[in-house]
Amino acid sequence: MRTTAGGTASAARGDLRPPASDGDERTTLLTCLRYLREAVIAKTAGLTDAAAREPGVPSGTSLLWLVKHLTAVEANWFEWAYAGGAGEPADDEAPVGERETARELVAAYRAAAERSDRIVAACEDLGRPGARSLRETPPPTLRWILTHMIEETARHAGHADILRERLDGAVGR
Repeated sequence: MRTTAGGTASAARGDLRPPASDGDERTTLLTCLRYLREAVIAKTAGLTDAAAREPGVPSGTSLLWLVKHLTAVEANWFEWAYAGGAGEPADDEAPVGERETARELVAAYRAAAERSDRIVAACEDLGRPGARSLRETPPPTLRWILTHMIEETARHAGHADILRERLDGAVGR
């Protein structure tokens, strides 16, 4: 992130500032995760669907693919693994369809995040293991899932920063 002479990011570029939270563990973890989700979504703002779908690296990663991927990851960890949802996990490597729009994918991501937040709110003990795991390990606790989702979303928010800068030069959070 570029900074001004005073060391803070320019608000004129639409930067999202890190949240201030001095709450309990659940509140702090959710506040950080929500901030990162919005940082990813903000990177799609003002772009055409074609631009947001444009791969910015040889692997084919695009801003819309990141949003679609994070939607699936939210559903997989919170709904399928922790809450024990029916069916199979979502395909978190699925490509963006030609007819999928940024508006639809962002709405789906927000809906998945809301479902995840409801699961977190309903859990009385963050240390309770979930129903199953997406890995070859025992089911993780909700605390681990929240921490993992902060890490996963932050990593992809960094990718989104780079992709957006490559598209139109926009920098910041």
